[in-house]
Amino acid sequence: MTRPQTSSNIAAQQGTLAVEDTGYVAGIDIGGTNLRLALADRTGTVLTRRASSTAGVRGADAVMALIGDGVRGLLREVAAPPGALKAIAAGAPGITDVDAGIVIATSYLMGWRDVPLRAMLEDAFNAPAIVDNDVNLAAIGESWVGAAKGVRDFVFLAIGTGIGAGIVLNGSPFRGMGWAAGEIGYMLVPGVMDTCCAHDGPGALESMIGGEGIQSQWQSLWRTDGTALPKNLTATEIFDQALTGEPMAQTIFDQSARMLSHAIYNMNLVLNCPLFVMGGGVGMHKGFLDATQSMLNLQNMQTQTRLRCSTLGTDAQLMGALRLALDAAGSALARVADEKVQRD
Repeated sequence: MTRPQTSSNIAAQQGTLAVEDTGYVAGIDIGGTNLRLALADRTGTVLTRRASSTAGVRGADAVMALIGDGVRGLLREVAAPPGALKAIAAGAPGITDVDAGIVIATSYLMGWRDVPLRAMLEDAFNAPAIVDNDVNLAAIGESWVGAAKGVRDFVFLAIGTGIGAGIVLNGSPFRGMGWAAGEIGYMLVPGVMDTCCAHDGPGALESMIGGEGIQSQWQSLWRTDGTALPKNLTATEIFDQALTGEPMAQTIFDQSARMLSHAIYNMNLVLNCPLFVMGGGVGMHKGFLDATQSMLNLQNMQTQTRLRCSTLGTDAQLMGALRLALDAAGSALARVADEKVQRD
């Protein structure tokens, strides 16, 4: 099957959809615990969606079985035959070779190494497919219809269980030579371990201010005579308690905001981006965003950095996937038209 051309410029395509308005596109967000799918028409309007658990599901074939059942179910909901699917795009948590359509490695999907996900999707649905890192998809979604709409240079920061960044420069996703651009969880900033971590585990920064890192810090500091709060608080619950003035929670909160401000400061020096969009359960915590912005404001930067909360939330990845699927469908249609012109 002819491979689709990947999107090269999001901003230029935000209002440009294929002239043919028949058929559907599907977007897929593959997570370590959940699989989410959405079906849209050729105007980009989401018509239906569904989710299923991936807990305990291991291996690409098992995940593909869930995707197949889910997409076929979505098509049945709109009374469409399988051939009505014109393109599909999927995001996976990990390093993904977009050109080859291969998920190279991911720590959140056990056993996934060099998985040819695009070929698997195209074989299953007989339609053009694109695969990308899930954080890159979130950045594309925010650029298309979210908090970064109309902004040509920005960084999407996903801070949840772990940390990742989706970088958009001059309106296009920047993925790096080895497809690993944005792996900021491995950054070294003041306060983290001063040695590099193995790339098959959490990085130094992620170990401190990712959701699991924040929980780990709380549990290491927790003492029955030190706080009346339980030991098993989540990262956002710890931040909530910090805003009430709870001393131990406030220590972790302040340290997390300071480390994140250092990371953003360093990224801004290199990329000179005016906007950082905060996503993920931890990143979207309003108090955490405000504290980090306050610390950034104290820095003497030539270009002041603005933090903005994601407007798409957990839908950012799905919307990015749908945007790429629309691009793939449009590219396929253009190729068919060109071939027809050449024949005629």
